[in-house]
Amino acid sequence: MLGFLVRLLPFWVREPLLILVGSVFGVRIMYLAHRDGEWVAAAIGLVFLVFTAVRVHTVARALRARRARRAPAPAPIPALAAEVAPAAIAPAAPAAPAVAVAAEKEPNAWGQAVAAVAVFAALGAALWLGPHLLPSDDDGAPRAVSCAGGEDEELPVAYRKTPRAVTGDELCNALNRPDLPQLLGTPAETATAVSGTSNTAPLTDGKVAQPEAEVQFDTYTVNVSVTYNELSIAQYVKLMEYGEETDVRKLSVLGRPAVLASGHTMKIEINLGGGGSGGPVEQGPPARTLSVALDAKDRGGYCDITVWSTSGALPDDSALLDIAEKVLPTIPDRTV
Repeated sequence: MLGFLVRLLPFWVREPLLILVGSVFGVRIMYLAHRDGEWVAAAIGLVFLVFTAVRVHTVARALRARRARRAPAPAPIPALAAEVAPAAIAPAAPAAPAVAVAAEKEPNAWGQAVAAVAVFAALGAALWLGPHLLPSDDDGAPRAVSCAGGEDEELPVAYRKTPRAVTGDELCNALNRPDLPQLLGTPAETATAVSGTSNTAPLTDGKVAQPEAEVQFDTYTVNVSVTYNELSIAQYVKLMEYGEETDVRKLSVLGRPAVLASGHTMKIEINLGGGGSGGPVEQGPPARTLSVALDAKDRGGYCDITVWSTSGALPDDSALLDIAEKVLPTIPDRTV
């Protein structure tokens, strides 16, 4: 299609364009081939340069032919007048009226050539400046991973029996926010792994829905889970006090009872080589968890937002509060 459109162009537009394109591409490819030591690329660049040389020869020959047509014809050599008797001279016939024939005006070759070069320069400038002036989706920055769709996933029975229960995929989409790195205090990072599962709470015989989502960054890992049971935050705090938990802080988030507590993750080593069952369960890095009731009346059910890092460093509690204020509104209130 492009070759057909090029052939439709006038000669004095088409040929300068082909010469300019061939010379630019030929020189560029030859330079890259010399820099990278690619002989195949050098052969391709040589083909472009030979093609350009042929077009230059064609244009030069056309210009010489054009100048030859415009050159004035040489005046005829006057012949010697022969002596003729006056009687032999025939009367001249009346001259026919001269008809002025307007010479066909030929196009200006140089003007067309300049116009072709100007058009090509404008196209080149548009291609060169386009990525700088227009927004681009491919800016070379690493792209954050997205949550996998689970529309065809069969949910456990507990989700059908729990009104307005959020699924793991919905929780993953709610947590995997573009501003999550900013909330964690690491705005330059992007998510390296995300997941969402529609699980049930352990030791409940599959009767309590407990969806979970997790987003991993280079510095921190954020885990959010929702437990649809009858345990209130007030009861949860009493259990913490009974277990002599430390660094417990009661507060309110979005008008709902909440509690902050510290703990440790578990480190499990699994041997996939088949030579053994893996190592024992060990204590992992410290973690900070914010537990928030699913409704303002604290009628049961809560959402846990946990942050940890392999280095042991933790963000400020304000990061957990900011994440809760963004994620909790996307989780339906518990319907009793």
